Amino acid sequence: MTDHYTRRLALLGQEQHRGLLGQGLRGIERETLRVEPDGRLALTPHPRALGSALTHPQITTDYSESLLEFITPAEHDIATALTELDAIHRFVYTKLGDELLWSQSMPAHLPAEEQIPIAWYGTSHMGTLKHVYRRGLALRYGKRMQCIAGIHYNYSLAEGVWQTLQQAEGASGTAMHFQSESYIALVRNFRRYSWLLMYLFGASPALSKCFLDGRQHRLEELDKDTLYLPYATSLRMSDLGYTSEAQARLTPQFNSLDSYIKSLARAVSQPYPPYAEIGTHRNGEWVQINTNILQIENEYYSTIRPKRVINSGERPIQALSARGVQYIEVRCMDIDPFEPMGINLETSRFLDAFLLFCALDDSPVTSDEESLENTENFSRAVKEGRRPGLQLRRDGNPVGLQTWGKELLQRIGSAATLLDAQRSDGAHAASLAKQNLKLESVELTPSAQVLAILRENQESFGSFALRQSKAHAAYFLAHPPSSEERSYFETLAATSLSEQESLERSQTGDFDTFVAAYRASTLGNMSV
Repeated sequence: MTDHYTRRLALLGQEQHRGLLGQGLRGIERETLRVEPDGRLALTPHPRALGSALTHPQITTDYSESLLEFITPAEHDIATALTELDAIHRFVYTKLGDELLWSQSMPAHLPAEEQIPIAWYGTSHMGTLKHVYRRGLALRYGKRMQCIAGIHYNYSLAEGVWQTLQQAEGASGTAMHFQSESYIALVRNFRRYSWLLMYLFGASPALSKCFLDGRQHRLEELDKDTLYLPYATSLRMSDLGYTSEAQARLTPQFNSLDSYIKSLARAVSQPYPPYAEIGTHRNGEWVQINTNILQIENEYYSTIRPKRVINSGERPIQALSARGVQYIEVRCMDIDPFEPMGINLETSRFLDAFLLFCALDDSPVTSDEESLENTENFSRAVKEGRRPGLQLRRDGNPVGLQTWGKELLQRIGSAATLLDAQRSDGAHAASLAKQNLKLESVELTPSAQVLAILRENQESFGSFALRQSKAHAAYFLAHPPSSEERSYFETLAATSLSEQESLERSQTGDFDTFVAAYRASTLGNMSV
């Protein structure tokens, strides 16, 4: 344990500062496919009873029209956010008819590529822009990729934490600069150690053959419908996901906020010849926002992002540049197929301790060599994380995954102890103990449990996923929303529909002019 980490833990553990750790914010975004009772992708439009996917603050869609996204408000305690996520699920199930929410990160029973529906957001200029962006994603990565689901975990520490650390450490610069660079340091540590999350929580070691129809791969056949890798933890986070030659060349630097912003700014403004050959129009219709390496900043598929809530007229990187980093978004977590909401409180408590460790521990700048090492460690963990004796690389030297993992858990344990001092219930330490068991017994990992069930039941991936989806549906249907909850979500739905209709009635000008304005960053505050 570094002196830097020890001093910061001791400082925040002092009585006058102890309450600061309870003032940070947590939120969850859960993606999930709508499927038919037989597990096939639902090709129906986004249910109107859920409101407008364009303007609803908590229930929307992501890439595909079939891919729902549930967004909790930011809360001081992740337990509160999970209660809100549960309420969203229970309400949604009152409006789905016989459709189900898919229990996995990877889809099954996909139709032909041309039949997979791209998300639609109405006829307003902003709604059309969101649709065109997704048309561009379909061209660049294929529509099957728009059916992959995950958990996004939003995390921030109270500004008072950063101010206390800056004052104690005598760091120069503005409070905004110190906070932003501290979050970027968190990101660097996350990229060093996120392979551990893949081992502990990766839950997609197998997928349906149809997902890779027509694509070359090195997966093995588990049965006539299922492909897998014997020691994989998360095929979702492997090179089967959102990857392309263009993105492979994009390596944003996380050694400062400025270097990160500049690298993304180049990517959203630099044309990429293969995309330029396609153009922005086909048969007179828009098919992508532009022909650059990235259409927008969010197209960069990263395991973690520094974020800032944007104001009217801003692009994400402009908001970061103007007001600094406000929170981080962890994007590598698989859907837990054994949990109705795709994540549980125990996992969330561990994430809080892990991220606090990443925030407080020393985080030297990353060399090109270390950056490559981090990438290779992550790749090994997702493709063969459960391989007996697997070696990762640390500072150029081999180290066993289990050995390094246990060392990390011991260091994270100090952060967990500090967090538990706020609560007096030992929840964070208990979660760490559970994760330590996974390092000692690989069969306890979610990925190992998934494969064990498939083998024991002689069950395909699709059959297992459908069975879990039905079990989760039964759980939510057995706990319908209260009248207050139903009224709350029905009001949100009605308000969102009214807001979308107002946008469509009041807009002026044509879409081409609107896109030009977007490129000039003069649009409203709705993200694409």
